Amino acid sequence: MSESMRMITEIGFNVLYLIFIWILVYRMFRANGYRSYTDRGVGHLFRLGFLFLAIGDTGHVGFRVWAYALGSLDATVQVFGMTIPLVGAGALSTAVLVTVLYMLMAEAERRRFNMPWNLFYIILILAGLSRFVVMALQGNHWEYSIPPAEMSLYRNIPLAVLGLGLAILMLFHAKKKKDPFFSYLSVLIFISFAFYAPVILWVQKVPLLGMLMIPKTIAYLLMAVAVYRKYFRKISK
Repeated sequence: MSESMRMITEIGFNVLYLIFIWILVYRMFRANGYRSYTDRGVGHLFRLGFLFLAIGDTGHVGFRVWAYALGSLDATVQVFGMTIPLVGAGALSTAVLVTVLYMLMAEAERRRFNMPWNLFYIILILAGLSRFVVMALQGNHWEYSIPPAEMSLYRNIPLAVLGLGLAILMLFHAKKKKDPFFSYLSVLIFISFAFYAPVILWVQKVPLLGMLMIPKTIAYLLMAVAVYRKYFRKISK
């Protein structure tokens, strides 16, 4: 794939994705009915999580589109006298808020299956908090359009513990309680990490691997669609 075709594909996908995710989030918050009273807390956690995802990805993919419009992924803007690298700022926003999404999903899963705050959930939350600490370190170089390999790996290890740990818990409890919805969510989380892992490990050597972020993002979009259909679609009287 040529560089120009890759850029056109990315821009087109990013714009369509942002439109769809914001429509879903808007409809979640406009919904008047829930499937049942006991679902209210779980549904609210999910829609908060996807609101944070939409905000973070508006920075991530939206700023990439903006940078392309300015002529380069290394483009910067001036905000209150500070030079802000668009791609780096967007990457930081989504890194923070996708972590919040997974932490909220962990609490939603715990409530759905009426589980106590045991060691497994504590490990998941601590993994999320530790990721914030790693992301605050200087070596992350958020100003780079392609992150340093070593720090990219370090800051994504806690995310893998959080995300994959949550997916395993979801799948285990869903199979035990015969809940196809949470089984489906767990599979989508596994799929998202399957596409994300090569990007983390090798994008510095093979930049074209960044295109794997498209199917990864589609997995998140399918999660949002599933949550909307489960908790926020209008119920027939």
